[in-house]
Amino acid sequence: MSLFNPISCLLNYDHSNSKPAYESQQKALFVFGASLFDPGNDQYLNLSVAAMNWPYGETFFRHPTGRFSDGRLVPDFIANFAKLPMLPPYLQSGPHVLTDGANFASAGSGVLVETRPGTLSFPKQLSYFKKATKLLEQQLGHVETKSLLKRSVYLINMGTNDYSTFYNTNPNATESHRQEFVATVIGNMTSVLQELYNLGGRKIAFQNVGPLGCRPADKQGYPQADGGCVEGLSALARLHNKALANILKNLESQKPGFKYSIFEYYDAIDDRVNNPSKYGFYNSTDACCGTGAYRGSNCGGKNGTETYELCSNPGDYVWFDGVHTTERGKYENKAARKEEQPSPPQWLKINVDGAFCAATDIGGTGVGEGPVGELERQRTQVALESDALQFVQATGSLRGGSS
Repeated sequence: MSLFNPISCLLNYDHSNSKPAYESQQKALFVFGASLFDPGNDQYLNLSVAAMNWPYGETFFRHPTGRFSDGRLVPDFIANFAKLPMLPPYLQSGPHVLTDGANFASAGSGVLVETRPGTLSFPKQLSYFKKATKLLEQQLGHVETKSLLKRSVYLINMGTNDYSTFYNTNPNATESHRQEFVATVIGNMTSVLQELYNLGGRKIAFQNVGPLGCRPADKQGYPQADGGCVEGLSALARLHNKALANILKNLESQKPGFKYSIFEYYDAIDDRVNNPSKYGFYNSTDACCGTGAYRGSNCGGKNGTETYELCSNPGDYVWFDGVHTTERGKYENKAARKEEQPSPPQWLKINVDGAFCAATDIGGTGVGEGPVGELERQRTQVALESDALQFVQATGSLRGGSS
């Protein structure tokens, strides 16, 4: 497979003339999700946001931004690869370049409105997307806006907080009760996806729910697991992921032009937790930042005043806090840690009808094979964050017909 520069090819921009971006077949990135994708929207709500305290942001920004990480998030890296600016929080005041896209993600939010009142639920994020489309129509006109929306990529990660909240309230729920709840979440998610399709969305990239019971916060909160993962929580995630795959397949068959891809985030995190040295980690059990048995809570301290422990090198850890991974979380081996700039992955595959394209080294026989070329090391001058890498590693070509 040929080597493509991921920075130049992901969104197929035409920089050969001075036409406005939307006239050059620009493709925007619209992001929906919770804390794994939130660039700081929650700071503009009437909420206390832990990620506005140090040490959040310490690795890259050098100050808190509202991101639940020591640095950047998946959408930040995908935007960078696509030669887009980092998408700011949609709720941030000031002008927004909506032809680049928008990020509506809200930490703590769920598919269900009642999961975390006060945050931007999936339906609420959709309502903001509708407002954004109206603003685009004022700028571009109806026809070009519809065209842009069909060309664009919709990055989604929802469900984690719905299942965490459900399990905390119903730890002894029966299997049938769990299945009923999953069906409720999936049903509401499907309704939002259908509305998104009706508004013009065609290319959907999903990151599914991770192994919730393996997070330091959950192992700390359920000590009866005796240091292992909380199976009941992870089982809910697996039920959801199976149902998600089924409904996306159904939408593909029912909606002309609908394309989707699922990154198996569950498997990626599970493998890193169980085989940390395989990826160059030294600790996959404890969080880098926090208090308690696994540093699973209180990273940054309440209002920045309470004490907490902080590791010296977040890159040694899978987890930055009790539920979120670190930025410099993915290295193929320990030697790679010694590089001044972490090398890019030997794979990069997000193919969304030509909007995202693949990068593997020349001579490799497929995604994940062959060493990274030195030229690519030099070209890609970014530190790659674990969530971003885990997302781009396994997201395959989107399915479906023409849009």
